[in-house]
Amino acid sequence: MATGTLYILSAPSGAGKTSLLKSLRQQDGALKVSISHTTRPMRPGEEDGKDYHFIGQEAFQAMIGAAAFLEHAEVFGNFYGTSESEVRAQLDAGDDTVLEIDWQGARQVRKRFPEAVSIFILPPSPEALYERLSARGQDSEEVIQGRMQQAVSEMSHYAEFDYLVINDDFDTALAELAAIVAAQRLRLVAQSERHSEQITALLTV
Repeated sequence: MATGTLYILSAPSGAGKTSLLKSLRQQDGALKVSISHTTRPMRPGEEDGKDYHFIGQEAFQAMIGAAAFLEHAEVFGNFYGTSESEVRAQLDAGDDTVLEIDWQGARQVRKRFPEAVSIFILPPSPEALYERLSARGQDSEEVIQGRMQQAVSEMSHYAEFDYLVINDDFDTALAELAAIVAAQRLRLVAQSERHSEQITALLTV
């Protein structure tokens, strides 16, 4: 059985990463996501083990001490982390797996999985980014500007990734993501493992 491919998907807030990944997974049932661990409280409608693995601060710190995370970070007082054993289990089962993480997490993951395929998503313009960040209508101008500055800082790391997708037209960006996954599955090493019996039969006619 061919080992699955690990994908890293990163983007600033407002680039549309989560919506694109959701649609990509609806198209491609073979594409899995890694379920992160977090210490933040569960929100209405969320399910433990489906949206996140919800654990306490003490348990999270114990996992850090045991080097159980591929990457972890603190965001607004809450901790988030990706279990290395769960990711490796999915890949060993032949599942292509996506990590939806920021550029800092991507750096951590690449140290353990240098073969990972990394994709960065950018909005088409500052105006489009501002419009998307303010679309909810719940944040003050000061908060929105702060998020704009944070997005600029995150976007400055785009060159660290293998692929760059500009989310101007959603359907086009989705098709480009699907094309990246399809191309990786057609690489010689993956195809040779996946179709080894067919290839052997063809070469022994």
